[in-house]
Amino acid sequence: MVQPAPSSAMDEITFKSDTVLSDVHLYTPNQRHLMVRLNGVGQPVFLSQFKLLWSQESGAEGGDHRDSHTEETSPTEASPPESLPGSDHSPEGFSLQTCQEGAGAQLDEDGDLNVVRRPRATSDPDPARPLREKVHPVILSQDEGDIPEDRTQTGSLYGIIRIEHTMATPLEDVGKQVWRGALLLVDYILFQRDFLQGRTVLELGAGTGLASIVAATMAQTVYCTDVGADLLAMCQQNITLNSHLTAAGGGSVKVRELDWREEDLCTDPAVPFSWSQEDISDLYNHTTVLLAAEVFYDDDLTDALFQTLFRLTQKLENASTVILSVEKRLNFTLRHLDVTCEAYDHFRASLHALEKRTPGKVRFQVQPVEASFPQNLAYERIPQLELWRILAEPVP
Repeated sequence: MVQPAPSSAMDEITFKSDTVLSDVHLYTPNQRHLMVRLNGVGQPVFLSQFKLLWSQESGAEGGDHRDSHTEETSPTEASPPESLPGSDHSPEGFSLQTCQEGAGAQLDEDGDLNVVRRPRATSDPDPARPLREKVHPVILSQDEGDIPEDRTQTGSLYGIIRIEHTMATPLEDVGKQVWRGALLLVDYILFQRDFLQGRTVLELGAGTGLASIVAATMAQTVYCTDVGADLLAMCQQNITLNSHLTAAGGGSVKVRELDWREEDLCTDPAVPFSWSQEDISDLYNHTTVLLAAEVFYDDDLTDALFQTLFRLTQKLENASTVILSVEKRLNFTLRHLDVTCEAYDHFRASLHALEKRTPGKVRFQVQPVEASFPQNLAYERIPQLELWRILAEPVP
């Protein structure tokens, strides 16, 4: 949790104690942030740029990781870490074990949680200044519209993804931020470009739509789904901002509402982002890849997601592959008086239950994905970041 700032100046952003802030935004350098607007519920919306190493003009893939996430002087900027750990990281084998074994290394000699601070980047031009300064937003005037092109492009336009997002939100609005697990999923999508080529893809809990946008540079159709008109409108805006990427790849992104707690897809034309019968037919007849990133922080939502996965895969005409990205988060709980990662444990139990579930039309096979593929965005690929693959195959 982020504590309130001591100053009450009107031109400063204050993060309240009941809000959460993604590490992607927390570790931004101390520069002015570009606030483009207020959303429908009065939250400030910021614009960040993510620079990819690959380019549709050059066809380059892979390469040096270090300068792959850039944002210009005004937008939110995330600086590359000193090192990019995780190249040799492999998720644990699929067995139901809690995080208690590794928790001891996180405690000090008195048994308190030992929080490891992020090291200051060696490229920091002023190591004497404080680690964090207050954020001063820059609000675009109406006639400015968007960021001028000469300030947004550090290279090819096709290597830049622009994402509108919020900074600190209540827990129910965390989908409006960019999370490390989404960046890991994007890296995997870029690594598996041939796998997505020409496919129909469904992303569940898409948040800002970052993974859907990248997937659409290879896939034929991507259904970018979440719940809530304000969040879906943000997804649509991000897709519009990056339409040059998807158009160049020939793919399309369709933003649709998909509530995991509802058995049927919303087809009411009066509801924004509802499904047409043509959409539903295409979804069930052609989808072969499903994606979800950083949606396993609440047990009830995790249960709803796995039930949705089971329900959808029963209706798909083809075998499908589900890719899930999750970050194992350690928390000290008063109930246990110990460091636990209950949300992650529940996620692992849900994976196990899905694999052991009596098959209907589909049999499930769960596999960990080794995170040794190239890193095309600058973020900290910590060992707690994991990818899981679920193969959903029709029962003979």
